[in-house]
Amino acid sequence: MSSETGSNKGIGVLIVAALGVVFGDIGTSPLYAINQVFFGHSNLPISPDNVLGVISLVFWVLTLIITIKYVVFVLSADNNGEGGVFALFGLLSGVKSRAAIIAGTALILSAGLLFADGLITPSISVLAAVEGLRLATTAFDPYIVPITIAILTLLFAFQKNGTAKIGRIFGVVVAVWFLVIAALGLAQIMAHPKILETLNPLNAIKFLWHVDWKHLFLILGAVMLAVTGGEALYADLGHFGKRPIRWGWLFLVYPALSLNYLGQGAFLLGGGAVYKNNIFYSTVPESCIYPMVALATFATIIASQALITGAFSLVSQAMALGLFPRLKITHTNTSQEHQIYVPAVNWILYVGAALLVLQFRSSDNLAAAYGFAVAGVMFATSLAMIIVSLNVWGWPIGRSILIFGSFTFIDFVFLVANSVKFIDGAYVPVLVGAILFFVMSAYRWGRQLIASAYVGYKGQKPLSSLLDIKKRLAESGGVIDVDGERVVELDRSIVFMVSKAVKGLESPIPVTLYTYFERKGGLPKHLTILTIEQTRVPYILGDRYKILEFGSNVVSITARYGFMELPNVQAVLKDANERTLNDLIHCDIEFGEEEVVFKENSRSWRSELQLKIFKFLLKLATPVYRYFGINDYPAISKTIVPVVIENGTARIEMPELEVRVKSPVTGYGSQDKLAPPNVTAK
Repeated sequence: MSSETGSNKGIGVLIVAALGVVFGDIGTSPLYAINQVFFGHSNLPISPDNVLGVISLVFWVLTLIITIKYVVFVLSADNNGEGGVFALFGLLSGVKSRAAIIAGTALILSAGLLFADGLITPSISVLAAVEGLRLATTAFDPYIVPITIAILTLLFAFQKNGTAKIGRIFGVVVAVWFLVIAALGLAQIMAHPKILETLNPLNAIKFLWHVDWKHLFLILGAVMLAVTGGEALYADLGHFGKRPIRWGWLFLVYPALSLNYLGQGAFLLGGGAVYKNNIFYSTVPESCIYPMVALATFATIIASQALITGAFSLVSQAMALGLFPRLKITHTNTSQEHQIYVPAVNWILYVGAALLVLQFRSSDNLAAAYGFAVAGVMFATSLAMIIVSLNVWGWPIGRSILIFGSFTFIDFVFLVANSVKFIDGAYVPVLVGAILFFVMSAYRWGRQLIASAYVGYKGQKPLSSLLDIKKRLAESGGVIDVDGERVVELDRSIVFMVSKAVKGLESPIPVTLYTYFERKGGLPKHLTILTIEQTRVPYILGDRYKILEFGSNVVSITARYGFMELPNVQAVLKDANERTLNDLIHCDIEFGEEEVVFKENSRSWRSELQLKIFKFLLKLATPVYRYFGINDYPAISKTIVPVVIENGTARIEMPELEVRVKSPVTGYGSQDKLAPPNVTAK
């Protein structure tokens, strides 16, 4: 939940804490951004006009995209205090329009690009930092890649331990980093104050006007590297709140980055020798190279750590929204809900990051793969903000188009500019993003298909019919005869976990409960139907429970969770036990698990691909009891629900069960017309 509400924490403490998490990625961009303009694929000649134009462009991109777009506007688009791709996706969920659907689809695609960003950032950041060793001595040249791989290996191996113990020093280290790069830049500015002319935006406009088309998009693609990590300001909104992020940016990060970029420009204006094509380290005094490499390495590790944990959070949110199969999640800090570890995601990121380092071997080469993911996320954010400003904030259409339409255009230009680098490396985030988009789309389609099978299941009776049986069992002492069949009341308390909430007597009996009754020939004395409902809001701020007591010890509980929260059934039972007469402490838990059968059919190749992806994802998914925190519960059992998917439809095919009840009125028992029991809500 947003730290904005946490008045017990000082604003200064939150700002320092935010430095490592929020600003680590964008804070290490000076290591390679300007380099890419003059020594990367654009290979722009170093001249006074070019230097003034490029530095002015970088400064104003930082100002427009980060300071104005994100800090002023986007941070205000919080979803119950939470930010990020899925928070914005949740804000759009109530808007019914084609534009909202397009923007929502773009956000899902951008979630895949963010995952790609989490894969590329550790590679390029650590590699760029370690490359500073080349300036000290050529002896390190053969070992740059092995050292980078070793650092990445340690970084990802450490993830299972979490960052609770060392997390508090992250902000301090990054604060030192910003102060040092600001001092480096200031020293160069004082030596060559002409660089201050870049604060005039006309220099950027003049440069863009005169640069030839051959270089234009390559230069814009390189300049985009200066704002990589900017989306973290919005993504981490819920962790720190608006004020710490805004103040941290305006009073430390923005000035430090601006000073360093201006300082690198001043160094070039002064005609300084760029050793081994590395502008940043060339501004560092020779005696300070080793300490600077060490500081830069620590800063990039911290930035990478923030991106990795961000990927864990992103996948966790996708699971909660039904966009991704449930994977094993481990809490690394029992007092902090957001500190989680997802083993499958961690090692996928590690393998991907290591392969990128081995494939590209230098930050210059790898930079071609960077930028596109960030440009895609920023474009999707601007597009969605048009819809949010119109439908959530109630802005006039002219103001929305003027402000967010302009940002959408700027982001689109950067997206196109980065696409020029497709063959050189931009295909990496495109490929990763496309794969994850298809994965999320296929899984969402499959789960909706299975849900439709439950809705269309013909074997279900209304809950009122079950209440009739329960009432008669209570009145008869626990045994009744129904048309020659013996039905008993079991001296047990059972919680049936179901996916769709029971909202009243007219709701159908859940498949799991119906099957249990037919097979056991009895009903438990205390019968509780529990639904964990995960919503499109990040947190449930009020009472998360809706409890309906139908009488005869039959209770329905719906526990609502936001997509930023991890459900815990044992905690739910403990909390709800105090609100109902049913025994929820000494109970058994019964849950249903689908056994999906895919029957061959002749459909389009796209549908077949979607089906195959869904089949694969079902195999990856961890059992539901693990996801809901009951894997160590002493009394759990499951009911297999066979679901057949064929020709784009799904149906439940339960084995033939003996029908015990025939009443056309209640569905069960005798022909007596019983008044429906009273229902009370808590």
